[in-house]
Amino acid sequence: MEKFKTILNIANKQSNLGFGLVALLTAGGEQVFSTAVFKCPCNDLNLFYGMVFLLVPALALLLLGYILSKKTWKLITGLCQRRTRLCGWRRLAATGTVLFQISCTALVAPSSWIAVALLNGNYYECAMTGTNMSAFNKHLCGEKSSMVQCQREIYRFPCETRSSSFPQADREEVLRTLKAQSQILGWLLIASVMLSNLLLTCVARCTSPVSYLQLKFWRVYAQEESVMMDSYTAKHAKELAERNLKSFFDQTAPEHIKTPSNKDWEKVSSLYKFSTKNQYYSTLHRYVENYQETDNGMMRMVSVKSSEPPDDNPAVLNFVDDGRMPL
Repeated sequence: MEKFKTILNIANKQSNLGFGLVALLTAGGEQVFSTAVFKCPCNDLNLFYGMVFLLVPALALLLLGYILSKKTWKLITGLCQRRTRLCGWRRLAATGTVLFQISCTALVAPSSWIAVALLNGNYYECAMTGTNMSAFNKHLCGEKSSMVQCQREIYRFPCETRSSSFPQADREEVLRTLKAQSQILGWLLIASVMLSNLLLTCVARCTSPVSYLQLKFWRVYAQEESVMMDSYTAKHAKELAERNLKSFFDQTAPEHIKTPSNKDWEKVSSLYKFSTKNQYYSTLHRYVENYQETDNGMMRMVSVKSSEPPDDNPAVLNFVDDGRMPL
């Protein structure tokens, strides 16, 4: 288990490797489903059964991608308490941009499932033999006296039954055609996803306000801050819990432990907003760089002014709030 976590941590630090690992695991899962679980019913449920196996797991993986995204929960947590702040069109545009970034990452696994399933062809074959609008239906059933009986026999094509009145060559030709169509769609999907990813990456890098090396440093900083935040949070929570338990069982006054206030937590939990005037690598960095010690030793925030709109976050910096995939 520890080795598996180490692999996931390495993949999280290299986004391309992480996406490749997700795609590989999804492809392996599809192969298991196709071999061990999927059994085409070979009746009028062919279309529904095939489309369910093709699309429903993809939908489940999409939802799982949203659930595992740290940025999703940063965006949603407390959103109902600050509804009035979302009324402006700039806020709505910024929220839409964040959702688009989350969706692009979450679509990796569903796209991999659909692409591998189409290349395999089993789901598509089952689904298409359950339709009444296919071109081969008219070709095979054109001279049949009973269209209903002909369609029932076509339903049984994926099940390799030899009791059909159709010649074996016709059945194999239909299945080969369907598999070819499925594989063509699969390769087109793969090409379109790769091309879209390339174009979006090029546009994001082209409009980047920072250089390549600084962007590389920024990515490393964001990952290290996320790892250390989890470590410090666990350490501080443990100290506070031990203090409370010791005070309870020993019936003594609790020791003083400083803990950030609700407003402090809210400031460091908000989504990052880029500014060209005041350069910070995260919301935590901005918080730390802009505090003053008051007379009583408590920390308070000072205002951060910028000549640039704070909600226009460059697409190339979408990794800042991602953090690590929860294990």
